[in-house]
Amino acid sequence: MATEMGGEKRNTVETFFIVTLFVWLGSVCFQILFNKRSELVSVIAGSLFYQTSNSLVRFFFSTQKDPLFVNTSVSLLHSLVTSASVSFILFRELLTNGSSGMFDHSQLVENTWPWAFEALSFSCGYFAYDQWDMLRYRLYSGWIPSILVHHLVLLICFTLALYRNVTINYLILTLICELHSIFLHVRKVRRMAGFRNAKSTLVKIEWFLNWFTFFVARSAPHILITTKLIRDAHKFEKGVELPLALFGMAGMNLLNIGLGLDLFKACKRERKFQQRNIHDHRE
Repeated sequence: MATEMGGEKRNTVETFFIVTLFVWLGSVCFQILFNKRSELVSVIAGSLFYQTSNSLVRFFFSTQKDPLFVNTSVSLLHSLVTSASVSFILFRELLTNGSSGMFDHSQLVENTWPWAFEALSFSCGYFAYDQWDMLRYRLYSGWIPSILVHHLVLLICFTLALYRNVTINYLILTLICELHSIFLHVRKVRRMAGFRNAKSTLVKIEWFLNWFTFFVARSAPHILITTKLIRDAHKFEKGVELPLALFGMAGMNLLNIGLGLDLFKACKRERKFQQRNIHDHRE
């Protein structure tokens, strides 16, 4: 089975992700138009914002039209916007109500911090845009691409939470990992721009921040959130919230392990490349 898109044949797996994306879009539009959920317009606004950003990057960087460069640049923008939004939401909540009770079960599951719904909606829109951009330009690898599975799981978790208006604060906490994503995307853009001097002070600082935020902003928060979910499992009402949350966090933790291994290999590879260049230069 295959379908035509952009003049190229699409296999069954790709078709599956395209269909699920359109089903998701139809579901969001149905909620907005027929269930009068006007607050979900921010999901569509998020998708349009990042798609427009994609077009602007292509326009202003006319000499660099590589789809991967454009996609990574927009991903960097998303990480910056989301990190700033999440930091603002958490800092505001801390100043307003203090740390006591901020991470209480009822606060994380039943309540929603100011601006948290909008921030989650906007980020949900980004993942839909990014899924489409990756499918359109085939910016993935593998028979069952982990990045497409990751985006699909996030879309399901985020959208169901927005529909039911529950666990919004939990999901905002998971987005702290975008602080680390900033340096992942910076590294990728830097390498695509041809700057690979591992001995450079800026590159060393970048690697330090990459590893620091990997542990502090990605691994540790996700482990703590998973632990919190398990400890508070008995406090959840019967329904899909707890299984979906545990499934989503299990997936994120597994992806973090894979990401950590990839970072370690990349770090070793860059050092070896630099050492080889120095050796060749001396000869």
